[in-house]
Amino acid sequence: MTEDDDGSLSRVDRAIVNAFQGGFPVVERPFEPAARALRERGVDIDADGLLARVRAMDEAGTLTRFGALVNAEAIGGAATLVAMHAPEDRFDAVAEQVNAHREVAHNYEREHPHLNMWFVVSVADAGRVREVLDEIEAETGQETYNLPKQQEFRVEAKFLVDGPIEAGDVDLSDLGPGVTPTDRDHLTPRERDLVLAVQDGLPLSVTPYADVANEIDQPVEWVLETLQRFDAEGKVRRVGVVPNHYALGYTENGMTVWNVPDEVVDEVGPAVASLDFVTHCYERPRHEGVWSYNFFAMTHGRSEAESAERVEQVRERMAEFWDVEDGDWDTLFSTRILKKTGIRLDERADANTDERAAGTTGVDDD
Repeated sequence: MTEDDDGSLSRVDRAIVNAFQGGFPVVERPFEPAARALRERGVDIDADGLLARVRAMDEAGTLTRFGALVNAEAIGGAATLVAMHAPEDRFDAVAEQVNAHREVAHNYEREHPHLNMWFVVSVADAGRVREVLDEIEAETGQETYNLPKQQEFRVEAKFLVDGPIEAGDVDLSDLGPGVTPTDRDHLTPRERDLVLAVQDGLPLSVTPYADVANEIDQPVEWVLETLQRFDAEGKVRRVGVVPNHYALGYTENGMTVWNVPDEVVDEVGPAVASLDFVTHCYERPRHEGVWSYNFFAMTHGRSEAESAERVEQVRERMAEFWDVEDGDWDTLFSTRILKKTGIRLDERADANTDERAAGTTGVDDD
């Protein structure tokens, strides 16, 4: 069982969620050192028990997946955030037209008097973004407002729960093979195969990396080394459990937006990103006459009160750098998920693969 009698997560499951949202070992039998690390922190579990718990949470929907969280931007192609207005009397029809585009990965209805639909466009070729938006405008009759990321200050969507290992990470990433990061901006064919094999998660088995190696017909040593190198290069953001934040009670999803003076953005960004409850933090462009905000900070809370408290903490941090007035910011809460398919990497990885790269056998691509 993964739940206590009252339906909440068990003490052991809460420890696993807190401990392994990153830093899971990239070794052939990773559950053994992971379980040992939990025992050292007072959580009595062995490797088989840890695997069983992760499987159960995955099946129950407490986790969205287990494995490597791939950084789509580092793999190739482009993604951008787009806002638009969908008239109330045909909102659902407009949403259907937008969602019909396979390039649209996420789409949310958000509380705003005008820009009430927010979606992400993911493409293999950056030039395709404008084409997709032109198609959507022609179909819906509504103008789109492209808000590409200009600076990234934080992408760290981790959600902790009450219980053991409250501070979060148990970082066992040093247990993997020693690697030397490269500065290559393309993938080799077998690196592409690896990315596509792990994008939806690792197999929930005693030897997940070996299972992936068998799937793509490569040595397990190469899979371990490449995932470890991808982690060091930023192609993988982290390896571990990826929780479903709604299942953990983080139901208040607030996108705070700010009109930060341009001259202090570079200072404000790292300061706000240092708040541990801020999961995403970016600079994006304004749109004159329609959208005056250039700074986005995403927060999540388990209640309206907690969410409001966290937004206020962001405002207080902002106020350390400039005189924040009421009209300088807003919070857009999501009211409905319209589409959430995840960013598919197939086309983006293919477009960034050099078919002339090193051979597909052996352990060294460089």
